[in-house]
Amino acid sequence: MNRLDHITVVAPDLTEGVNHVRECLDIDIPFGTRHSYMGTHNHRLQLGDRTYLEIIALDPEGTNTGVPKWFGLDNQAQVRADWDAGRRLRGWVASTDEMDRILSDHARTFGEAVELPQHEPEFAFSIPAGGLLPLDGAAPSLIDHRGVPTSMDDIPDMGARLVSFELEHPDPAAIEALYRAVCVEGCPSLVHGPELRYVASIQVPTGLRVLT
Repeated sequence: MNRLDHITVVAPDLTEGVNHVRECLDIDIPFGTRHSYMGTHNHRLQLGDRTYLEIIALDPEGTNTGVPKWFGLDNQAQVRADWDAGRRLRGWVASTDEMDRILSDHARTFGEAVELPQHEPEFAFSIPAGGLLPLDGAAPSLIDHRGVPTSMDDIPDMGARLVSFELEHPDPAAIEALYRAVCVEGCPSLVHGPELRYVASIQVPTGLRVLT
């Protein structure tokens, strides 16, 4: 089964990411975890139905592990350019137990499965060559939890619930065809737009808010 796992704000700096989400959602999201195997760190928030929001950035205390980083974080100039252009909700992750099948059919889009953490693998994550976002973020990154999904007990539930998730794209028909081929439950709805841009409507205790 393939389903929406989480949506991701990719920030040039974790504090900037947290501040942006606070402005959008009126919620201060607590710190999540450090990924020593990737040199990144995050904050996380439950969104209901076993999905969550992640704010991720390079960890200034992290080390270079020699593995291309997820979410395009190796290219900090591009991360900053997207951020300054208002493209801050930049991607999403689909959980799957069909990683091999999807990658065999769509390797140019999704890249290869990287076993993580490297010293004692617990899951696999798809990363395109060079650590790029798949299709500039229009396609999901893939995660195979190996039968042990992310524990929601580890992610704060502050009453936020994902109401809708939309992708604006210059060629929505092509992206829709890919989504159908991969068959992901909960993938974003598609509308035509001049550039790739995600919009998530999220119900929080103070009302309906929009995250971009």
